[in-house]
Amino acid sequence: MDMVVEEEIVHWWKDDKGESHRNALRIEREDASEQNGFPRDGIIVLRILNTVSQQAIRLSPDEALRISTQLLSVSKDLLQQKRHLWQTHED
Repeated sequence: MDMVVEEEIVHWWKDDKGESHRNALRIEREDASEQNGFPRDGIIVLRILNTVSQQAIRLSPDEALRISTQLLSVSKDLLQQKRHLWQTHED
C-alpha cells in the first residue's frame, strides 16, 4: 500500500553563521485495508525532515487523535496567552 502525503509544513531558519536550514514536518497516511480477511486500521506517519536526516513515527488513528487533541488544546492556550499579553500591552 502506498503512503499519501497529506500535509507538509516547512520551516526555514538561519543559524548563527547566517546559513539557511530547512526543517519539515510531513503528515503521511496509509489507508485502511483488509489483511487475511480482517479489516485493519490505516496508519498515520509523522515524519520530521531536516537538511541532514529524517525520523518518522507510525501512529494508529487512535494515537493520532490523542496527539491532535493535545496539540489543539496547547495551541488554543498559547494563542489566548498572546491575546492577553496584547490586551495588557494596549492598556
